[in-house]
Amino acid sequence: ALHAGFKEVEQELPGAEDLDGAARALMRLQDVYALSVKGMANGVFQRAGASRPPLYSPGRRVSLSADDCFHVGKVAYDMGDYYHSIAWLEEAVGLFRLSYGSWNPEDRSSLEDALDHLAFSYFMAGNVSHALSLSREFLHYDPSNRRVARNVAKYEKLLEMGTSARGCHGPPPHSCPPSRTLLGPLSPQPAPEHLPHLVCSYETNGSPYLLLQPAKKETVQIQPYVALYHDFISDAEAETIKGLAGPWLQRSVVASGEKQQKAEYRISKSAWLKDTADPVVRALEQRIAAVTGLDLRPPYAEYLQVVNYGLGGHYEPHFDHATSRKSPLYRMKSGNRIATVMIYLSAVEAGGSTAFIYANFSVPVVKNAALFWWNLRRNGDGDGDTLHAGCPVLAGDKWVANKWIHEHGQEFRRPCSADPRD
Repeated sequence: ALHAGFKEVEQELPGAEDLDGAARALMRLQDVYALSVKGMANGVFQRAGASRPPLYSPGRRVSLSADDCFHVGKVAYDMGDYYHSIAWLEEAVGLFRLSYGSWNPEDRSSLEDALDHLAFSYFMAGNVSHALSLSREFLHYDPSNRRVARNVAKYEKLLEMGTSARGCHGPPPHSCPPSRTLLGPLSPQPAPEHLPHLVCSYETNGSPYLLLQPAKKETVQIQPYVALYHDFISDAEAETIKGLAGPWLQRSVVASGEKQQKAEYRISKSAWLKDTADPVVRALEQRIAAVTGLDLRPPYAEYLQVVNYGLGGHYEPHFDHATSRKSPLYRMKSGNRIATVMIYLSAVEAGGSTAFIYANFSVPVVKNAALFWWNLRRNGDGDGDTLHAGCPVLAGDKWVANKWIHEHGQEFRRPCSADPRD
């Protein structure tokens, strides 16, 4: 009965894939926010080599164990990413040294394991002398290990020859590092006082729906045109939408040629809601139609997509509109995505901003607000300035709802300009 009960509960528990995903998320946060590994291990989100205040100070600090740090380093090592494996295995080795000889029921690895992987990581990074000293330390604890003894001899020979040719055998696997694409820090943004066209206003957009309660609009950027509508949704409506989507959440996919598939550059879970799912969804769609002035009737818009980003959840730079006629977006036969409405359903403790890369600005998460932008120019061409990314969530839980509106049906609502370049 106990075994059967455990099997039932086990389905809801994180598995090996979730654990490895969390390790990769920590490395992603380390890169994007330039965080100190030692600080992260101590539960502090501090920029590496900086004396400034931490990016985020949690109310309750949770430290990582030596075993935790070893696992993150091992995930990097298995990917051939020795840049990250060295940083995390160094931290693991330091923590294992402090507690060497004392038994911890949670430890699945040891000082010897960490030294073994760290030595080979340094060797693959070209630092043979440090690989040699770490391998000698390993033999101090385990003198009978023939593989490491052969590596020591090889390292000594390489140093004598003055070369760093690779020919040793580390713990498997030990392939070369893959290329890495990172969302780096943005350049400094212009101060608001130097941007006189950015204003706040109450908007009715000529809609009777908004006469008694106008939309609270903040113009965030002129090119590309981006607006933030504050208090667009209530707390109760946001909770209802999250509750409706929760049971249907699946790992998010991206368009790849003519297919859709999972990708490391988009880490989130999503679900789709029809307007018939609940009166709250129907009311929200009416509000979007009123604010944008666009036609959302099928097939002119996609269903409401609800997305959840957890630890390190992110979406690397991308366009919402299709850049190829072979994209699955054209299966709706309603043209390309002309506009995006993204509603923030939750607050985020740290991270999670929407960054427009080429336009060089970002919009932080504002709970219950809706972000709007045009993906296409008036001539139907994609607007390159809308390249954007969902920055990794540093702390907390990020929920958004996306509404993608297509160009067909909008011919008289957003007509072409007399200037074909517009």
